[in-house]
Amino acid sequence: MKVEKHTVKTLQQIPFLPIQFFKSHTVVSNTNSIQETFTSSGTTGMITSKHLVTDVSLYEQSYRLAFSEFYGNIENYAVLALLPSYLERSGSSLIYMVKDLIELSNNENSGFYLHNYEELIAKLTELDASGQNVILIGVTYALLDLIEKQNFQLKNTIIMETGGMKGKRKEIIREELHATLSKGFGVSGIHSEYGMTELLSQAYSLGHGIFECPNWMQILIRDPEDAMTFVDYGKTGGVNVIDLANINSCSFIATQDLGKKHPNNSFEILGRFDNSDIRGCNLMVL
Repeated sequence: MKVEKHTVKTLQQIPFLPIQFFKSHTVVSNTNSIQETFTSSGTTGMITSKHLVTDVSLYEQSYRLAFSEFYGNIENYAVLALLPSYLERSGSSLIYMVKDLIELSNNENSGFYLHNYEELIAKLTELDASGQNVILIGVTYALLDLIEKQNFQLKNTIIMETGGMKGKRKEIIREELHATLSKGFGVSGIHSEYGMTELLSQAYSLGHGIFECPNWMQILIRDPEDAMTFVDYGKTGGVNVIDLANINSCSFIATQDLGKKHPNNSFEILGRFDNSDIRGCNLMVL
C-alpha cells in the first residue's frame, strides 16, 4: 500500500517497515559512507539481517543515555558479560554496546567471559561479597548453564538477560525462566534488555518482564490481521517500534514480536509470529 507522506498526520498513519526488509534490502536513509555493519545471529545457511549504520555515534549516544536513565552512572558498577554466542561471531551490536559499557565503567574487574565459567563464578562471588555493585549481562542459555554449575546468594548484583537460547536449549516462557534464574542467583528479580540488530535503542525491564523505553523510543501494538490498525491497551498484537536514533536507516519498524502495551506506556513481549526464525527473544510460548 502506497502512503503519500503529506497525508500522514498521526503516528498511527505512518507505514512501518517490516523488519524482514533488513534481510533482503539495503535499508539506508542517506548517501554517507557506512561506519558499522551490524548483523543478526543465525544458524548456518540462514539469511541474516544487516543494519548499515552511517553514524555510529548516534548508537553510542542512545545506549549510553538509556543506560544512565535506567541504572545511573556506569562507573558505579563492575560489568560482567557472559555472551558466548555473540562473542563467537562478528557484527554484533550487543557486543559493541557492552564492550563500550565495560570500558566506561573504569573498573578493572569488568570484562567478558566466554566458556570460563569457573573464573566467572569466582569473580562474581568475590565482587558481590565485597559490596561492589555488579551487573551481569548474559545470553539466556549461558546464564542457565552458570547456575547449573553454582548456586548463588547475591546481594549487590543485577542479573540482566538479553534473551535467546540460540538453539542450545528448549525455549521456555518468561515466568519459568525468571523463576529459575532468580532462584539460581538468589535474587528477587531478573532484569531484561529488549533490543535488536535493526534498532539503535534498547528498552529495559527492571523485573517481571515489564519493559520501559527511553523517551526517544516508543512501542505501538498493531492488529495481527491489519498492519495499519492498532489495538487498545492490554490487547495482544504485533510490536511496532519507533526508534528516533535509527535515522541512519528507518525509525519505524514492524517487528515479528508479539506483545501488549499498558496505559503507562510500558509493554510486555509475549512471543513471536514466526518460530522458524528464533532470534533475540526467549518468550516463544503464548
